[in-house]
Amino acid sequence: MLQTLELAYGPQTAVVWMNRPQQRNALDPRMIAELTEVFSELGQDDSVRAIVLAGQGKAFCAGADLNHMRASAQAEPAENHADALALATLLQTIHACPKPVVARVHGPCMAGGLGLVAACDIAVAAREAQFALTETRLGLIPAMISPYVLRAIGPRAASRWFLTGETFNAGEAWRIGLVHELCEVDMLDAHINALLGSLMLGAPDALADCKRLIRDVADAPLQPELLEDTAARLAARRASESGREGLASFVEKRRPAWVPDLGEGG
Repeated sequence: MLQTLELAYGPQTAVVWMNRPQQRNALDPRMIAELTEVFSELGQDDSVRAIVLAGQGKAFCAGADLNHMRASAQAEPAENHADALALATLLQTIHACPKPVVARVHGPCMAGGLGLVAACDIAVAAREAQFALTETRLGLIPAMISPYVLRAIGPRAASRWFLTGETFNAGEAWRIGLVHELCEVDMLDAHINALLGSLMLGAPDALADCKRLIRDVADAPLQPELLEDTAARLAARRASESGREGLASFVEKRRPAWVPDLGEGG
């Protein structure tokens, strides 16, 4: 039984709600474990083609749970290492999930919460959302989230926000590439639903391969090996069942088999 999360299902979609509103959805060990388990399971669930990560209450996620952080200051090094590794595993599980993951961001989104957003594929934020990487103000560093945040905003923007710990608004988050789209808070679900509709137009296995392509190619040098690799990936896609179906449906001017029939509520 989930104690820190709520799951809601729609047509071929799932919404993972962080559900510790009184703690502003702060990340404690149980929530980290439950998020890791749920994303791992949803990633293997063929009935789910896209996932939304959201927060109940007034905040998306305020970062690490302060009570747990105080306790960790007295913990043994091995325990602290295992605790940090659990967060790293969660972020990697979201990042490597074969399904597209959309972050629905509102209110405060701090530290580890910002890391969650960066690990997702797409992020939509309310204009009133606030962001910060406050670790240095606590004598810490944003180590576990850094691979994902750096990929999202780049080292130059990270230098400002990692070092100062300042709060920045949703407009700045959009400018530096952390979020893709801004809207009024009461329009978040409409914008998310529109994105989910667009994702339903893509073949599920092609979306999974596309996520792997982004991860593998983003920082790869332009060498002959890369050209061979990308050519092989495209050739495999063309020969795949969904590749053949997609090309045939385009020529025949019909919807591909994987696109939900709106008349059936998809």
